[in-house]
Order: sequence, then C-alpha cells, then structure tokens
Amino acid sequence: MHYFRFLGGQLCCEGVSLAHIARRFGTPLYVYSQATIVNHFQKLQTAFNGTDHLICYAVKANSNLSILRLLASLGSGFDVVSMGELCQVLEAGGDANKCVFAGVGKSSEEILFALKRGIYCFNVESEPELERINKLARKMRRMAPVAIRINPNVDPHTHAKITTGTSENKFGIPFGQAEEIYKRASRMPNILLRGVHMHIGSQICSVDPFEAAVRKMIPLVAYLKKEYQIDFFSLGGGIGIVYDSALASGQPQWWEREEAKKILTPQTYAQRLLPLLKPLQMRIILEPGRFIVGNAGV
Repeated sequence: MHYFRFLGGQLCCEGVSLAHIARRFGTPLYVYSQATIVNHFQKLQTAFNGTDHLICYAVKANSNLSILRLLASLGSGFDVVSMGELCQVLEAGGDANKCVFAGVGKSSEEILFALKRGIYCFNVESEPELERINKLARKMRRMAPVAIRINPNVDPHTHAKITTGTSENKFGIPFGQAEEIYKRASRMPNILLRGVHMHIGSQICSVDPFEAAVRKMIPLVAYLKKEYQIDFFSLGGGIGIVYDSALASGQPQWWEREEAKKILTPQTYAQRLLPLLKPLQMRIILEPGRFIVGNAGV
C-alpha cells in the first residue's frame, strides 16, 4: 500500500500536491511518503507479533538520513554493507547493537570500526573472512559476534541477476560445508557464534522458495543451536514488490511471468514460515529493503 493518489487531476503524496511541492522547492526533487514507510514496516512487525524477531532494514535500498531516522524511531535495526552505511545509521540515531554487517568485501578498517561501535553481528561470507575477523578481534581483545551465511542451493524463481541462493552464486558457504565451517569457527578464540544467516535472492514474489529454503535449513539450524548455542536465524530479505513490466530494461522474460505481478504480503510470508520457525525457539531476523521503501517515493 502507498499514499500517492490522484486528487482533482493532480498526483498527491499524503494529500499534498506534488506540483505544489515542486513549485515551492524546485526540481529535481525527491519526495518520500512517511505514511507509506511506516505502513510497510508495521505490517511486517504485526505479521511476526508474538515471535522474538528483529527487522533490520537494508540500508542499500535507500540511505536517505530522514528515512533512516524514521525507521530508527520505529525501533528498526539495520542491515549495512559498509562503514559508510553504518556511519549513516549512527548519524540518524540508529543503534549499532541492532545492526548486522553483511557483504563480501568488508575491509579490515570496516571490521575494526564495527567492533568498536558494538555491532550486533557480522554476516560472514567465507572462511578467509572469518579468519580475518578473528585476527582483528584478537588484536582488540574483543569477541566478534558472527553469523555464517549458508547458501541453501534453493532456486528463488526470480531474475537471474538477483538470485543469490543457488550453488552457482558466489555468496555464502555451500550447504554441505556448513557443519565443518561452524566447527572450525568454534575453535577460533575471538569468534562468538551468534547465529546463522541466509539470503536466497531479491524481488521474490512467491512464498514457496522461502518455505523451501527454510525447510532445508531448519535441521541444520537446530543442530547449530544445540552444538554452539546460537540464538538467531536470519532469513535475509527478498520480499518482492510489483513493478510495471514496461519499466524493465530490454525484454527480460522474467518480468512477463504472471507470478511476477502478484503481491507477496507479510501476512502470507509469516503464515507459511512461522509454523516452521517457532519450534526452533530462536530470534528471527528479517532484512527487508525495497519492500519498505520501493514505492514510497517519487
């Protein structure tokens, strides 16, 4: 749902004419709907009511400070992929202890900065990254909280360029190597195993791939909880929104499929996944991006 409407032949944001705003402030101009952002965030919160969960907004979707400040005021956590994004979150009043630091290219400087600020968790993509974090944490005489990203090799049925959870993709540890990687991590003196992470893709318009990935991951997550006392399972992001096919560059076949035009609601997402997740008795982390802000601005 969004709060852009035509009133009296003019496009309005929350009842205010965009033409009037443009005359007052000039163009080019970005206009965001606070009501739309709040509505989307609260729908996701409501869908997971009664379950220990944390919504970590993916800052890469839109890092405007006013948007970050609004989400921080709603109690949101944040998913960051750089020191710059973490600095923006902190500037906007966000809490580093509610931030997860993801991405395949974390530098030593970024890791040290996040540790100093008290990052909630690093989402680790590879064993070399795990070793580097351990080494840097040892120099600081701190424990580094980590969740290892596992690639469940599940097809999300989305556009090939935004698929991240199959064996062909570079992201995460292959599912079959997960137990061994956690065993090695548990022996690293400055690593605190806090959770497990997955992210199978973006712009996913059906709950079926999420359910398939969660079903595959649950036995592993339960094992890791028992062995290493991890306390959260991050589902990543990926809930899709509706785009007009005319906006697609070129002629990608994906945009023409009927399922790409349907809306996956937070209610459907939660209703299918929570019965599987609740028996784990763990915190669930969600990392939405475009779902929160994708249709909230012009």
